[in-house]
Amino acid sequence: MDRIRVLTICGFGVGTSMLLKTKLQSVFDELGIGADISTSDISSAASTPCDVMFTSAELAENLSGKTTAHVVVINNFVSKPEITQKVTQYLKERKEG
Repeated sequence: MDRIRVLTICGFGVGTSMLLKTKLQSVFDELGIGADISTSDISSAASTPCDVMFTSAELAENLSGKTTAHVVVINNFVSKPEITQKVTQYLKERKEG
């Protein structure tokens, strides 16, 4: 499997997106999946090339129809079990698609 281009998104691209990036990197590493993870603010996100975006439900609504990347909603940016479950689900859908 090629490396996955991942984008984490928050309002300004420096706070919660960095926290989420760290959590996601840990999950991808544990799963043995290569991922290049970047952070972004919401205004730049839609024009940033990536395979998948991880963000909050509120910001995901702003991305609707503006990107071809898969958008994954994370409710709790510090919940490793939720993040692991969402990454696993995304990987399953990617493999099937």
